[in-house]
Amino acid sequence: MGGTVTVTDGKLTPAAVLPVVMRGRLAVVAVLASLVVLLLGVRYAGDSGPGRTDARIGEAAYGVGAPWWHLAHATDFLGDPGGALLLLTAGVVGCLRARRTRAAVLLLVGPGLAVGVTRLLKPLAARTINGDDNLAFPSGHTAFLTAFALALALLAAGRSGLGPTSGTVLALAAASAAGALMGWAQVATGAHYPTDTVGGCCTALAVVPAVAWAVDRVADARHPHKG
Repeated sequence: MGGTVTVTDGKLTPAAVLPVVMRGRLAVVAVLASLVVLLLGVRYAGDSGPGRTDARIGEAAYGVGAPWWHLAHATDFLGDPGGALLLLTAGVVGCLRARRTRAAVLLLVGPGLAVGVTRLLKPLAARTINGDDNLAFPSGHTAFLTAFALALALLAAGRSGLGPTSGTVLALAAASAAGALMGWAQVATGAHYPTDTVGGCCTALAVVPAVAWAVDRVADARHPHKG
């Protein structure tokens, strides 16, 4: 895996998708996000209705009128297989054209694995909405869009050479904005409780940094640094 390179002490190194200066901070974020998913999953395990906070937020967000209803459905589509495929294809093709193979792998695997984790967690939490067959926690749609935005932000931070603070702020801002948008859409359309979307967002925050780290480790092992 390789493409864009950086030069450090005379050595050529393929650009990392998880900037070194951000690794420690994002590791902390990933651990905290995992704890949030765990706590929410335990709290709402087996529930078939909203909690007090869910009810308050849901009452304000559910059933919005036009044009917000159309925006909510358009946003929801981005987490459906068709919409997700469009986003992933555009991102991966852009990375490959720029010869950033690591970035393409992150954009493909990061969101995909985040959604996969939500599917594994749903039957464990066994929280339902709109019927016993609709497992709700955590939200896969929210996990996908959050993960996609976070991956893009990591690539942008590395490309721009941002420092640990500015890079982390960019990553968290992008992930939070995408998670909030999709979370609102899921609540507005009645597909999820608000806490389901928080769980989805935090799942992405836990998974994507780990995937980025793994991509860099595998790539560096296959292509040792050359002077």
